[in-house]
Amino acid sequence: MIAYSKKVVVITGATSGIGEAVVEGFAATGASLVLVGRDRERGQRALESVQKLNCQAELMLGDVTDSAFANQVIQSTVESFGKISVLINSAGIIRRGSAVETSDDDWRQTFEANVNGVFYFSRAAVKAMRTTGGGSIVNIASNVGLVGCSGLVAYCASKGAVVLLTRAMALDHAKEQISINAVCPGAVDTPMLVSAHSKPVTADEVLQRNVGSIPQGRVATPKEIASLTLYLASEEARHITGVALPIDGGFTAG
Repeated sequence: MIAYSKKVVVITGATSGIGEAVVEGFAATGASLVLVGRDRERGQRALESVQKLNCQAELMLGDVTDSAFANQVIQSTVESFGKISVLINSAGIIRRGSAVETSDDDWRQTFEANVNGVFYFSRAAVKAMRTTGGGSIVNIASNVGLVGCSGLVAYCASKGAVVLLTRAMALDHAKEQISINAVCPGAVDTPMLVSAHSKPVTADEVLQRNVGSIPQGRVATPKEIASLTLYLASEEARHITGVALPIDGGFTAG
């Protein structure tokens, strides 16, 4: 297991899905954590869970689309722990539909959450990291930000933007010892997978629909995505930067 005992990690979207799995992964390694989310009840449960592992942790509730909140989180992290070592941008939303089915509000909200939030937190984190010898940022993008997918025009476009934001920032800050990468999951067994459909669907129904398009014949678990995320955030991966790495059972290989 990679040790993070001296690392300070900020995780957005920390109370559900991939973000929650990332929190669990870092908590088991001894990192100090700042959990960022919007739901107080879920956030408190997550905080209590990691504190039981004797993990130093704080919870900050707010809207990732607010640049002032992003600045506040990073500033508070540095004040509390002396630095920020790692930022994981996991917060995001999905809106389903083709271009003609996507409203102005759906388009705007998708980009605010999936792109603006990543930019605001990354910008604030880089400013802090460059004063303490560097760090690592890992953005949770998507394989449909690499190859596209029907019926997800806003989501695909937003995740494609995250991929190119990742690559551009990686080049800008490579000499400052800040590595910036993106994890690009395919279908993952999380609440998002069954959300925002035109009519209610069960997890089993959605999983079954997706399995046929995945060469390995199964969807990923949040823990698998978290494992890759933790590796890219580690010292062992410091020479990796500007990468958008699919983890999708072979979906993008075809």
